[in-house]
Amino acid sequence: MKKVIDHLLAFWAKKILKKYQPKIIGITGSVGKTSTKEAIFYLLKEKFSVRRNIKNYNTEIGLPLTVIGAQTGGKNPWKWWLIFLKALKLFLKRDKNYPQILILEMGADHPGDIEHLVKIAPCEMAIVTAIGETHLEFFGSLSGVKKEKQKIVSHLKKSNVAILNADDENVLAMTKETVAKVVTFGFQEEALLRASDEMYFYEEGKKPYLIFKWHYNGSVVPVGLKNILTRTQIYSFLAAAAVGLEMRLPMMEIIKIMENFSLPKGRTNLITGIKETQIIDDTYNSSPKAVKAALTVLTELRARRKIAVLGEMLELGSESEKLHQEIGREVFVRGIDLLITTGERARDIARGAKEAGMNDNLIFSFETPGETGRFLQDRITMGDLILIKGSQGVRMEKVVKEIMAEPEKAGELLVRQDEEWLKK
Repeated sequence: MKKVIDHLLAFWAKKILKKYQPKIIGITGSVGKTSTKEAIFYLLKEKFSVRRNIKNYNTEIGLPLTVIGAQTGGKNPWKWWLIFLKALKLFLKRDKNYPQILILEMGADHPGDIEHLVKIAPCEMAIVTAIGETHLEFFGSLSGVKKEKQKIVSHLKKSNVAILNADDENVLAMTKETVAKVVTFGFQEEALLRASDEMYFYEEGKKPYLIFKWHYNGSVVPVGLKNILTRTQIYSFLAAAAVGLEMRLPMMEIIKIMENFSLPKGRTNLITGIKETQIIDDTYNSSPKAVKAALTVLTELRARRKIAVLGEMLELGSESEKLHQEIGREVFVRGIDLLITTGERARDIARGAKEAGMNDNLIFSFETPGETGRFLQDRITMGDLILIKGSQGVRMEKVVKEIMAEPEKAGELLVRQDEEWLKK
């Protein structure tokens, strides 16, 4: 049944795209896809009619649903019938409100995923954020991940644009895989859109945020992202800015719009905790590259004591033990005061930290987020800064809910708070 639905969705998505001819901006990468998608959407939404994937609709089912403008029918045949009826209506009768631009995040869990998605929705602009050790269980190696992700730029035409992260050698190498115009972004001197001199800005009674200099085409201008904590989100800004410039938006207008951009839930957001603590909520998902970026934020922000609460990183295949232990060593090297792990695989994080030299009395491991949350309630004290991160399947947002100052706001602030997830 799933194969039939996949086939029908792809069929109708292609028909609709051929009829309406929207500009398609595709985004892929091992980390940063959703943040980049949201940044582009935030930048363009006031000037253009724009639609982007909702939730995790970046798959062979989710992407066509985004094209159609529908949500999944789940296991309900009647809902699927209504979805296909909507697709037929879009095809037969012109909808004057159909978006001018579709911003489509494209995920890849298995070889062939990106190729399938770009056949449904060929891109005019394609962005690659970064390549890292994700889904190694299915790709086998970092090289396998790169080979799959680069298909988003190799399918582009000469008149199209590839927007590539200049700081990631695997992404930058994709320059050779496309005939399209290449625009690079990052902190490297060679990047066309470059950031430098990033630092935290502190103001009494307010949350800290990042400021930096943006270099482009001979101009250097200051940028402040008032709701952003992590350096990696500067990449999201630069990628969005690259799209904005291609869409003829002036540089200063881009800065003015983006200064109030906020990240989606569960992506390095600062939340007030009990006992006058602060929580870095990065619970949406996890990978080695993303954990290291989050640990950088934890290390650089001011706090009395710094605590890393790390859940398992899933789908790492045969590299799992090594990569978890590597994160443990990173925790020790960065001088984190306390390490708490959640889940069986995450015990390798604890092992890596201990073998690197971290005091055993500063390392604790639990099986479930509930146990972790209850332990934290007793352990944390005023002035602590607590990073909480883990793969989606570990449900580390439950830990945040246990120690946030206003748990009644969980639905507003945390990921996976809808009825479907709360039942799990």
